[in-house]
Amino acid sequence: MHEPAEAHPLIIASDPSAATRPSYWGWGALLALVAVGLKAGLLAADAFPFNADESVVALMARHILQGARPAFFYGQAYMGSLDAFLVAAAFKILGEGVLPIRIVQALLYAGTVTTTVALAGEAVGTRRAAILAGLLAAVPAVNVTLYTTVSLGGYGEALLIGNALFLVTLRIARRPTRILPVVVWGLLAGLGFWAFGLVAVYALPALVFVTASLVRGLERRALFGRAAILVASASVGAIPWLLQAVGDGPAELLRELGGSAIAGVSGGSLAAVLGSHVSNLLVFGSTALFGLRPPWEVRWLALPLLPLVFGFWLLVLARVPASVRRRDGGLTARRLLAGMVATLLLGFVFSPFGADPSGRYFLPLSIPLAVFAADLLESIRPRLPGAWAAALVSVVVGYNLWGTVETARSNPPGLTTQFDRVTWIDHRYDAALMDFLEANGAERGYTNYWVAYPLAFLSEEQLIFVPRLPYHTDFRYTPRDDRYAPYDEAVADSPSVAYITTHHPLLDARLRTAFAGLGVAYREQRIGDYQVFYALSSPIRPEALDLAEAP
Repeated sequence: MHEPAEAHPLIIASDPSAATRPSYWGWGALLALVAVGLKAGLLAADAFPFNADESVVALMARHILQGARPAFFYGQAYMGSLDAFLVAAAFKILGEGVLPIRIVQALLYAGTVTTTVALAGEAVGTRRAAILAGLLAAVPAVNVTLYTTVSLGGYGEALLIGNALFLVTLRIARRPTRILPVVVWGLLAGLGFWAFGLVAVYALPALVFVTASLVRGLERRALFGRAAILVASASVGAIPWLLQAVGDGPAELLRELGGSAIAGVSGGSLAAVLGSHVSNLLVFGSTALFGLRPPWEVRWLALPLLPLVFGFWLLVLARVPASVRRRDGGLTARRLLAGMVATLLLGFVFSPFGADPSGRYFLPLSIPLAVFAADLLESIRPRLPGAWAAALVSVVVGYNLWGTVETARSNPPGLTTQFDRVTWIDHRYDAALMDFLEANGAERGYTNYWVAYPLAFLSEEQLIFVPRLPYHTDFRYTPRDDRYAPYDEAVADSPSVAYITTHHPLLDARLRTAFAGLGVAYREQRIGDYQVFYALSSPIRPEALDLAEAP
């Protein structure tokens, strides 16, 4: 190992054996089983509703098995189709259904837990710290459990690829003369860039450390060669993105990566927008990250333990500056993790993604939090009996478990990805809705985004309703809700249509008024949260109904 005085300012090379000790990986695998067991219990309790974003992944997977090759998530070009291809493989093995989707996510997170143990071993240098970090990752806050069990198209892949990027970065830092780690790093970075742009919060700081390592360890001629290898391998990993960019031009893809889908949501002056993003970070993001509330609502969880757990995480944050200054074999890993935290926070505040208060963009922060928590516990261990550290971890893990069970028992909504109450649909009535529609020949029509795609997947695409109706109570609507053109064609060609609404009495009233004004006879049926307008005497289209603005 290089002496600190001789090393690059960013780099303190780690113990070459640190990330490959069998005991680290063995404990990682064991803790991954704990994480899988927690998810299995929640899945058995039917704690996660099957919502529209996950349904789009499921439909993409089905279409892949039918021969389609989508490069990106339907309607969202900032997220690649890697998750859909993995789900398609699960469908091929296990059959189509919701459970195989969740199994894929559980396996991805098992990999994340395992690699977190390895990262903690690198960063702190003890088996005990690696186990503690892995335990905090295996039984995480509600926010992490939710978004690593339900698929939204790429979060599970982003976490695992990010951890793998960091582990390969540390290998390059130890041995910058080796070519294979550089190739693997480029492949992972390119693949992650295509799979989900969120991987950039890992790749950017990692690239800084890789560059510093190569500059430190190679002669100029070899350095140019490594740079070429890095670019070439990253290009191979990002082939789907590059092919799409060549075919359609990169401008729209880059706009999507920059958050064009939600640009302007915050509104107001630059100062007002930044203030709103900082507020979302400090008030909503941090509380979801620490597990103090579920990401879909402001409601304190496991209240008796909340002050103690909040205080613990504040101590962890207070310890980080000292941790990233301590010069030992784990400094590179700790600075990598801190660099990712800084990159994510800056990106959140200064990009349109800061308008999203749900907490999902803070998922990557759960890993450095677990590692720095383990580092804190290791630092205080000489001054406190070992039982204290175990007690602290037990309280945090117990709190996370308590909060998760508490939210699971409140069903609906259960553990939901929907942070707007108007989109909380009781999916226990889905089967009854499908039976009713099929019995009454209402197989084509119009609805909102949160109904259309679950209905399509669960009915094996026998019931096709396109999302042309607003679900916001102020009648806001975006054409981005309409994700799949073949469904538009199927409904447009249908001689009869039905309408399905949810939680929208004003829209229901407007539909009744519009139908009456056009002389259209119809029937109505309420099924759970679903209001169905069917048996229309004429196939009236939404553009004829003046639904664009609130009354």
